[in-house]
Amino acid sequence: MMGSSARAAVLSAAATLLALTACTSVPSADERAQLAQALAASHGWHRETLPTDSFAITAWLPPRIESTGDLVIYIEGDGLAWTASDTPSRDPTPLSPMALRLALAQPGGNAAYLARPCQYALETAHCEQRYWTSRRFAPEVIGAMNQATDDLKQRFRASRLILVGYSGGAAVAALLAARRTDVAGLVTVAGNLDHHAWTEWHRASPLTGSLNPADEEARLRRIPQRHFTGANDRIVPPALLEAFAAQMPDAKLEILEGYDHQCCWAENWPALWRSIDWNPPTPAAAR
Repeated sequence: MMGSSARAAVLSAAATLLALTACTSVPSADERAQLAQALAASHGWHRETLPTDSFAITAWLPPRIESTGDLVIYIEGDGLAWTASDTPSRDPTPLSPMALRLALAQPGGNAAYLARPCQYALETAHCEQRYWTSRRFAPEVIGAMNQATDDLKQRFRASRLILVGYSGGAAVAALLAARRTDVAGLVTVAGNLDHHAWTEWHRASPLTGSLNPADEEARLRRIPQRHFTGANDRIVPPALLEAFAAQMPDAKLEILEGYDHQCCWAENWPALWRSIDWNPPTPAAAR
């Protein structure tokens, strides 16, 4: 683990980059990557690139692995998909990596972080704008994230997984959970779990070519779920989560007053994590 002086230095770097974010409309992709690196380094986490058949997936991993058999994987949101309502971003690397902040704030146990395809890795193969706009949840995207999940499970020697997704990362987490037999729990934060309803709500173009978690009801019903959403969220309104959770017998939805799409998840995450009151059973495939 890093010493207090080194940790203070990287936290100072993170603060400087956050200040840059506040003072400029769109920080460069390098500045955004530096922010994530500083945040991860402040906890001793290191970056790795996980190869898959379709994309190279960026991961940040902790310095040591606990022998618990469980692994919590955090999946990033859509990142900077658009710079204006009609202008796709040239690079989807997040302005502020919320899922990474949540992973770093998790109390105890094994946790790891997965970015989405082309985040922090735009120079890799197949990174076309459609993979952070209309095809952000395409079969090949979910396939790549599934391979990256397999990689992490093997590295951590895990027997069961809990998937945590933020915003659009919640859709990825749910789609993965529907396709795996080792997922013991699904947790979402400000999650977009029905992109058909979401684009209709915003009167936006449909995500043509993307899979939709709402179509996986039969397979998701078997998985314990906890969904957190903010009462003030205007990006993914609570009503959309209410409709999804109502179809799931083992799902609990908590609507938090004073929260929106960004506030106040990371700072309060340890308490929210401890509030999860289910103990996921060991999946049949892991017994």
